[in-house]
Amino acid sequence: MSAPDGSPVGAERSVGQLFASATAEMSALVHDEIALAKAQLRQDVKRGMVGGGAFTAAGAVLIFSLPMLSFALAYGIRTWSDWNLAICFLLSFAANVLVAVVLALIGVAFSKKAKKGQGPQKVAASMKQTAGVLQNAKPHPRRPARTDGGVEAVARSTS
Repeated sequence: MSAPDGSPVGAERSVGQLFASATAEMSALVHDEIALAKAQLRQDVKRGMVGGGAFTAAGAVLIFSLPMLSFALAYGIRTWSDWNLAICFLLSFAANVLVAVVLALIGVAFSKKAKKGQGPQKVAASMKQTAGVLQNAKPHPRRPARTDGGVEAVARSTS
């Protein structure tokens, strides 16, 4: 088995290797958090677009279907009953308004979901937490210098 940098597990790594590994992991963490923020922002925008589309559909239904549906419904009610034609037109208008209200409520529901989306705020909080942990991290204490005059081998970074 080997460590992520290719060195055998259990082998002591140099400070340079440790620093390079930590830098690479921090870079990967930042990139992953940015990707997460982008994905959550896309989801919130998508929800907003669905809500806006529902509002647009409600307006289109109300505007374009009123004349044709009103006439068809009014004459249909008149055929099935002996009511006055004016009452039949009022009933057909009420049915069209009911459809538009239902579509508008769907639009409101999706808009509220888009507003409640906390994607970027969650990522920002996570990044602040990561920065706080890293600020409080303490380096590993160094060994005291050798007093017996011997020379200790120092591993150097290749980067």
